[in-house]
Order: sequence, then C-alpha cells, then structure tokens
Amino acid sequence: MSALLPLLEARIAAEGPMSVAEYMTWCLLHPQHGYYTTRDPLGAKGDFTTAPEISQMFGELLGLALAQSWVDQGRPKRVILAELGPGRGTLMADALRAMRAVPELIAAAELHLVEASPALRAEQAKRLGGFAPRWHDSLADLPEGPLFLLANEFFDVLPVRQFLRDGEGWRERVVGWHEGQLSFGLTDIAPQAALEHRLADTEQGDMVEICAPAEALVQEVGRRIATHGGAALVIDYGTWGSLGDTLQAVRSHERTAPLDTPGEADLTAHVDFGALAQAAAPAAHAPLTAQGVFLERLGITERARALAARLQGAALESHIAAHRRLTHPGEMGSLFKVLALHAPHSPPPPGLDT
Repeated sequence: MSALLPLLEARIAAEGPMSVAEYMTWCLLHPQHGYYTTRDPLGAKGDFTTAPEISQMFGELLGLALAQSWVDQGRPKRVILAELGPGRGTLMADALRAMRAVPELIAAAELHLVEASPALRAEQAKRLGGFAPRWHDSLADLPEGPLFLLANEFFDVLPVRQFLRDGEGWRERVVGWHEGQLSFGLTDIAPQAALEHRLADTEQGDMVEICAPAEALVQEVGRRIATHGGAALVIDYGTWGSLGDTLQAVRSHERTAPLDTPGEADLTAHVDFGALAQAAAPAAHAPLTAQGVFLERLGITERARALAARLQGAALESHIAAHRRLTHPGEMGSLFKVLALHAPHSPPPPGLDT
C-alpha cells in the first residue's frame, strides 16, 4: 500500500470527495510522499523518458531556435533564459551548448530554472552549475526582462479539473472513498461559468478538462513577452481544445490506473493548447505544430547524419532509433505538439509557420 493512501483516506473522511485537481496535487507534490518530491522519475530506472533524454539533438535545435528569435528581436543585451520543470537539466545543457555558436547571447543570458523537486534541483546543478543558475519555486519570482523560455512536458503535470456535461449544466468528477479504496464519483449538476462557452461545442455526456494553473502561468509568460520581448517554446502532448478524459498514470514505463498507487506514479493530462494560446494574449502565438514537423524544419535529419558519421555498431543503431522516436508520426512526432509564443511585432521562432 502506498504511504499516501491512508492520508488521502483521512482527508476524504474529514472533508468529503476531492476534485481531480486536488488529488493530482496531493499525489505529485505532497511534501513527504509526493511523486516529484521523493524521486528522480526520469530514465530507464525511473518511470518515463522525455525527448531531451532520448537525444542531444532535441535540446540543440530548441536552443538554436531561441537564439534566432533573440537575433530577430534585435539582440537585447540582457535576457532571462528560463525553463519550466527542467528535469535533470539535460535540455537546457544541450540548448546552451548549441547557443555557444552565438557568444553574445551567452553573455547576455541570465539562467533561471523553475523547479519544485529538491532531487531534480540537485541533478540540474550538476549539469548547469557552470552557468550560475538561479532556482525559483514559481514563474512569478523571475526578474523582469526579455524572456526566452522552454517548457518541455511541463504543462501536462499541472492539475486539471474534469467536468461531465449533463443537460445545460456540468457535474464535476471527484475522487472519493468507497468500500476500502479510492473511487471516482460525480457532483450534482451545476452551471460552470468557466465552461459556458463549451456548451456550443459539446454534447450530453462529453467530458471537458480545465487547468487554471496552466492558464495563469501562460498569462504571466504572455505578459512578460508582450511587455519586454522574448519567445517561449511549449512542447507537450495534447490538442487544440479539450474533449474527453485524458487523465493517465505511468509507473515503470507502463500505464497504470490513476487511483491505484497514489504518490508512486506520474499523473498527467493532455494539454489544451487552445486555452494556453488564448491566455497568453497579448503575446502572439504561432500555429500549433507537430513536434516531428517542427524538428524536421529545424534540420534534425541533417544534424542526425552529421552525428551518425562518427558512430558505428550499437551506438549508431541507438542514434537512428532516437531520430525516429523524436520525429516519426507513429511515435512522438505527431503525439507531441509545439506552441510558440512571441513578441507581437516580431516573427515566431524558426520552424513554425505564421
């Protein structure tokens, strides 16, 4: 039995069923038993693998894309280079290595990392200590200035509330306790002001997810970019508009039921990129683009060939497999999307059509 389970039982007994958002927060960020506060979840020994851990090419190309945006915006002398949820620091390390081709940018950049996990902060320090990073608990703590930001698989872990349409109202999906275990239930029908606009594109029985923390974060990113300049690359899995139950749990690289092992599995939900783009105004956004298309436009195949020339045997086979995993439509190439935010009167980062 997970250490968090009796605490959840006690919380529900005292206060009644909790929203899916509260359940996710308990499971992921509980101070003693939360998933992200107790472990490094990445890699073969962890529960999942992200694109930066698959190949250095991913971070290199994102770094060059931000560098081009910096050039397009007049090469500001001081910039806030930031990442939300930097994992082990691999993505930013690869991005900074590529950015060394533009030494003026390296000189202008202040490195800021928004990270909640003590275990992952320690890993980031190993890879990025030479760049004097500053850590923050929240985006709001970043200094003001032109913001060039990366967020890879960050928004999918932010807590969502789930609502089931019933007539002209909504029932919220909640987590309760039934017959000795956690179980899903529904609240009574009630109007939801935040979902009023979804009555036009949903039907009886449809489920819609909303993520207020994600929208608040992107609103702040958009404000900073619109005010000071900059660009943001948000890479995650999701769609333009939420529809359906997308809550999922992963443990040891395998899917598991979201209520089975609270605190011991990663919980995520698909990102509603349309809601993020709307929240980011007045910052501009580029059309949502599949990860594979984006990386191909940035030249990942040419970079892969250059790296392959120095490899052979198992290393070469692993390299070829990594390229395919990042770009092929049947793997991460179509599932993952890229949303770019940029200053209103500047072009979007390269690889993204206007």
